[in-house]
Parts: sequence; C-alpha cells; structure tokens
Amino acid sequence: MLAHQRQSAIYDMIRKRGGARITELMRQFGVSQITIRRDLEALADRGLVAKVHGGAAPVDHLAAMEPGFVAKRNRQLDEKTAIAIRAAQLVSPGTAVALSAGTTTCLLARHLVDVPALTVLTNSVPVADVFYRAPREDRIVVLTGGIRTPSDALVGPFTVNALRRLNLDLLFLGVHGMNSRAGFTTPNLLEAETNRALVAIARKLVVVADHTKWETQGISTIARLADAHVLVSDEGLSRVARERLRAEVGELIIAGSADPLAGELAELTAPLVTSRARAGGPRPSPSAERPSRR
Repeated sequence: MLAHQRQSAIYDMIRKRGGARITELMRQFGVSQITIRRDLEALADRGLVAKVHGGAAPVDHLAAMEPGFVAKRNRQLDEKTAIAIRAAQLVSPGTAVALSAGTTTCLLARHLVDVPALTVLTNSVPVADVFYRAPREDRIVVLTGGIRTPSDALVGPFTVNALRRLNLDLLFLGVHGMNSRAGFTTPNLLEAETNRALVAIARKLVVVADHTKWETQGISTIARLADAHVLVSDEGLSRVARERLRAEVGELIIAGSADPLAGELAELTAPLVTSRARAGGPRPSPSAERPSRR
C-alpha cells in the first residue's frame, strides 16, 4: 500500500470511529510507530485530523470548524469528480447558473467550460478562475464581491444585497454537511447567509455532496433537505442515507466512477487569477417563480 493510500484509509478509519490510537493503526496497517506518526502528521497538516495524546481524532464533527479550500480539495477526489461529471449533465446551453464555493463545485466548473452561452454567477474565487482559464466569447462570468472566507468564498452584506436583484435557472450548492434534522449546513455563518440568498434566487436547487457529508453538521443551516430539487452524491452513500434522502429531496442521483480529470483540481485552482471575471448581472430566467420540487 502506498503512503497516500494508507493515509486515506487511516483518515476514513478515524472519521468512522471518531478517533484511533497509534497502536490500533499499527496493527491495522502492519507498519511501524514512526510510519503511523508520519501519516498522522501529514493528515494533520492538511487539516483532516487533530493529533491527540496517543492517537488522532477527526475535526469534521466540530460544528464551527471550517477547513480551508486547500485542506479539502484532495478529500474524496474520485467521488467529487464523479459527482461533477454527472451534475454537469443537468446544464443546457444558454442557462443562467450559479456555483457556490467549494471543491466539488470547482470541479463541476471544469466540466462546464465548453457549454455554450452560459451565464455563470459565483461567489467562489477558484470557480471564477476555472472559467477565466478557458475563455469563451459567448459566456458571461460574474464574480460577486465580499469578504473572503477560508473556503475562498466571497460573503457578507454586499454580496447578499447584490444577489437579491438577480434571477437564476440553476444553483449548484456545495455543503459542509447534511442530515435529516439540520438539513444542509456550513460552519461559516456569513457563508450560510450568502448561500441562503443564492437558494432564494434560483428556480432549481442542485446540491452536490459526497457521501462523507452525510451526518456531518455545521453550525448554520442553509436549506432543508426538502428544498433540494436534486441531490447528486456518490456510490459510497450508505443504504440508510439513500433511503432517508429519497424520502426528502426531489431526486437523488448517485454518480458513477470518476474520470482522469480528477487529478487536475490542484492545477486548476493555483494560482488564482480573477481580474478578467466580468462584472454585471446574469440574464434573468424566464420566470423568477420557484417551481415545485416534485
């Protein structure tokens, strides 16, 4: 087993069990204490685990903790890429779409660059940069202003006030967590407010969330599960989660295997260049009325 494969397995084990001791990990993976300590150090440096005496604990369960974009971009990369490929199939030429901040929506942007005549609204610096790197004359890209969060989202009162005057066909929303009680959540209060404004102006809400987001909960709710017209997740989603989600969301789509573009996220998002993202507003959708999700 390669180091990065072992570290991924260690992270999954810590996440599922709520923590693990070094001795347990040594037995599980058949490696030395030094190797496990190095693996935990690497995971901690990426913001995935917190080192504690004798082992490590997950950090995702902390409702107010917000990992940065760089820390999140390599998590579940195959699953996120599969989700992005499937979600892109929901977009037609000439659509006015919004992409919220997040690593999955950033991958989705990569699969939308060849769709003709799109109007794209985003509050994500990395998402805007993906479109900047693949320019089209028939595309409009609008990057909102605002305060920058650890996940490279632009948020705050300026952003919310600007969004209230717009109308969109589709919103692709990335989330920190989801469950039956709290719905779709984020650990950042300002980002939640901005995302709620995006939800309010979109005729159709499509949530893109890999299986690890189930039963993870942030401090602030963005929307109820029932508010999602479509949820695109991956094959790792448990049977119980699928049953609960199918009972709540309009449609649950399970994406298949990923493609070779998965490895391009890091390259696509650094360095970030956004100066040529165009100002202005997206074309109004045919109707500002939000349709029934059913």
